[in-house]
Amino acid sequence: MLKAHRGSACAAALLSAVIGAGVAGCSNKDGAQESVTSQDPPPVATEPARPQPDRTGRPRVGVASFYAGTFAGREMANGAAMDPAADNAASRTLPLGTIAKITDISTGESAVVVIKDRGPYAKGRLVDLSPSTARKIGISPKKGIAKVRVSPISVPLPDGKVKPGVAANDPEVSGPR
Repeated sequence: MLKAHRGSACAAALLSAVIGAGVAGCSNKDGAQESVTSQDPPPVATEPARPQPDRTGRPRVGVASFYAGTFAGREMANGAAMDPAADNAASRTLPLGTIAKITDISTGESAVVVIKDRGPYAKGRLVDLSPSTARKIGISPKKGIAKVRVSPISVPLPDGKVKPGVAANDPEVSGPR
C-alpha cells in the first residue's frame, strides 16, 4: 500500500512540474505570464492556395490526360465551347491563350495546343488535352494518360504583350498561332 501511495505522489509531482514549466515559458510582450489555454489556436487554411501563373516560358514535364466525352460543348474558362476536335488544352498554371507544344515522352509525337481552360484537377496531372490532340500524340482512351513535356511557344503577359517561350523557334512547331 505504501508503494502505491509513493508512486502516485511522484506522478503528481512530475505532472505539476511539467505544467509549471509550460506555463512559465508563456509570457506576453509586457513580460506578464499568461496561461497556455488562453493562446489563440494556429490559423487553419479555409481553402487551398491557388497556383501562381507560370509566365516563365520554361518547359514542364508531367502527366497529361484528356477531356472525357461529357465535356464536349461545355464552356471553357475562356468562354468558348470545348471542341473535342480542336487542339485545345487545360492548364492550372499556364495563362489562358498560351500556345504550347505538347510532346509525349514515350512516343516522341507532339502537337501544338492553345490553353483555353483551367484544370486538370486530378492530383498529379499537368495538362488536360482535347481528345483529338491526345490521339495525335499517342494517348488512347485505353491508355488514358501519358508523361509529356509542355513547352510554351508564346505566353500572354498581363500588360497585353506576348513573351516567347522555349519552343518559340522550334522548327517542328506548326499549328494554331
